[in-house]
Amino acid sequence: MSNSILEGRDAAGESTAESSAPALAGGTPENTAAPTTAVMSMQQALNRALDEVLAENPKAVIFGEDCGRLGGVFRITDGLQAKHGEQRVFDTPLAESGILGMSVGLAMAGFHPIPEVQFDGFAYPAINQIVCQIARMNYRSRGTMPMPITLRVPSFGGIRAPEHHGESLEALFAHVPGLKVVSPSNPHEAYHLLKYAATRPDPVIFMEPKSRYWQKGEVNLADGGSPTGAKVMREGRHLTLVAWGAMVSRCLQVAELAAEDGIDVEVLDLRWLKPIDAEALAASVRKTRRAVVVHEAPLTSGLGAEVAQLITQSCFDTLKAPVERVTGFDVPYPSGDLEDEYIPNIDRILFGIQRVLEYKRG
Repeated sequence: MSNSILEGRDAAGESTAESSAPALAGGTPENTAAPTTAVMSMQQALNRALDEVLAENPKAVIFGEDCGRLGGVFRITDGLQAKHGEQRVFDTPLAESGILGMSVGLAMAGFHPIPEVQFDGFAYPAINQIVCQIARMNYRSRGTMPMPITLRVPSFGGIRAPEHHGESLEALFAHVPGLKVVSPSNPHEAYHLLKYAATRPDPVIFMEPKSRYWQKGEVNLADGGSPTGAKVMREGRHLTLVAWGAMVSRCLQVAELAAEDGIDVEVLDLRWLKPIDAEALAASVRKTRRAVVVHEAPLTSGLGAEVAQLITQSCFDTLKAPVERVTGFDVPYPSGDLEDEYIPNIDRILFGIQRVLEYKRG
């Protein structure tokens, strides 16, 4: 890979905040059929998914700090209280342990709670409820008390917020037996994955990449494809980039730049971080024979280590190089301008690709 592709690239400025209503495709005044696609932001896609979940499931309830009248700090629940009522979309005190504790009681009473932890760093005070109650109640009761809770967690960095407003907690959640963990990468995935998660009988941690809330894209409302497993977002031959959440978009940018130098990169969106789709992971890496895992969390004991082990276990005989990880650093997640130094940028990912491509045994 030539140095020209590694110099002078800026990973910032990927998204701009726009609040216009979604533009519908495929519908005209003369065409009375409901449109099957819509161009919308991830924020709008999540809002629509929640609206439909409330309409379809009378036992679904949404709550959290400022989720009701205000519609959430990111406006994900905007307008839902006015439409569905204060009994089904409501505000809570500023107490995450209370929010998740109430979720347990509601689930035991037959409801499907969809609580929101306003920022990922605010989940720490509720870890006892998540680990000791939500994740274990089904086991503890021998299946008589399932926990159909969909916990929405605005996650990761990229918005230059203060401390505790940007974290990457997927390895913490994925390590806990009884929890499922998923993170969408674009509006289409956000809409369909949230609707699917909100029908599960198990607790699902839904990690929303807050830096992508304003990313716009086409959402096929009628056909979301399979809502489970990993998904190839770009086909390639020379190397597989594995990512999730906000890093998928960045890896797609990297793939476009690498193509200018003749490097054909495949991008695999893991989507489900627990359980991990080991078959899709192996299929992609067996084809390309090289892999780089990209995530925002610190390197040590990050989810990338689990992904690398699954790749090595399934593809050891075909790998041409060790699995590379491009991650955050082993420091507390920084705030403000320091995020640009911490979050994997285009240059760091390209250098990771270069190291794998240039690896020689012996």
